[in-house]
Amino acid sequence: MSRSGRDPVTRLKTAKGRTASSTRWLTRQINDPYVQQARAEGYRSRAAYKLAELDEKFGLLRGVKRVVDLGIAPGGWSQVVRKRAPGAKIVGIDLLPTEPIDGVTIFEMDFMADAAPAALAGALDGAPDLVLSDMAANTVGHKQTDHLRTMGLVETAVDFAIQTLDPGGAFVAKVFAGGTDGELLTILKRNFTTVKHAKPPASRKDSSEWYVIAQGFKGRE
Repeated sequence: MSRSGRDPVTRLKTAKGRTASSTRWLTRQINDPYVQQARAEGYRSRAAYKLAELDEKFGLLRGVKRVVDLGIAPGGWSQVVRKRAPGAKIVGIDLLPTEPIDGVTIFEMDFMADAAPAALAGALDGAPDLVLSDMAANTVGHKQTDHLRTMGLVETAVDFAIQTLDPGGAFVAKVFAGGTDGELLTILKRNFTTVKHAKPPASRKDSSEWYVIAQGFKGRE
C-alpha cells in the first residue's frame, strides 16, 4: 500500500514501437482486478464476471438445461455456465475462432448467416431455456453508426430467442448507453414477463455497455 492508503498503480514505460494508447491499455489491464482474478481462476476473459454478477442478481443459470451463447469468443461466458450449471447443454457461435471448451459445441460462423439459427437449434436437441448475447459490432468510430450496428445484432438475437426459447426461458443481451430502443423494448415486454436493464460491476465505469435481461418467456402464440 502507498502512504495515501491506495494500492500503488503499476506503470509501464512506453516501449519502442508501442503507442501511448497501447501503453495505457496495457497499464489498465495489468492493474485491473478482474483481469487478475480471471487469470487466477482460469477464465479466458474478465467478461466472465459480468455474467457471474448478472446471474447472482437475476438467477439466470438456476436449473438451466440448454443454453445458447451468441458471440462466444473467447469463451468466458460459457465457462461460467459450465461451472454453475454443469449439466447444461451449451452451444456457442462466433465469427472469431474459439478454443474448445469441454462440453460446449462451438460454431465458427456468422450469426447473421441464414444457416446459423438452424445449426444452433440442431446442436441443442431441444428448445433452449437461456439465450445469451455478448455480441457487439465492430466499431467504425462513429457513435451513432456503431450503436445502430450493434442494435441490429441485438434485434436479430431477440428474434432468435423468441423463435426458439422454451416457455419460461430468459434472454440476456449487451446493449449500449440509452439501453434498448423503444420498439425493441416493446417487443421484449410483449414476449417476456419481466424486462430490466443492468450494468454489472465488472463492466468498466467508463464503458457505455449495459445489459438487457428479459425473463419469463411467454411462449409463441
